[in-house]
Amino acid sequence: MKEISSMIIKKMKEVAEAYVGQTVKNVVITVPAYFNDSQHKVTKDAALIDGLNVLRMINEPTAPAIAYGIDNMLGLTRKRNVVVFDLGGGTFDVCILTIDEIISKPLSFFPLKME
Repeated sequence: MKEISSMIIKKMKEVAEAYVGQTVKNVVITVPAYFNDSQHKVTKDAALIDGLNVLRMINEPTAPAIAYGIDNMLGLTRKRNVVVFDLGGGTFDVCILTIDEIISKPLSFFPLKME
């Protein structure tokens, strides 16, 4: 499994390097929220095989919250819990995030299969 993941990551690295016009060394990888610890490890190991330094791995429902800048928009004076709805890829994921100064790991994840 690691070798297949490595081939996919290698191709994504090539696409990214062609787009930005320089070598990519540091990456943040998004993975499905339902990935378990061993799947996270396989993905990280595959990136290491391709010479990438994995800065962070984040679950897909967390990624849009970070991209939207929700951690900066809230003007946080105290810790908050935020619910993120992720519709796509055949699932409807609901993720509860704790945001203090940064978005931490999700508190809860609820995958709901869409029919």
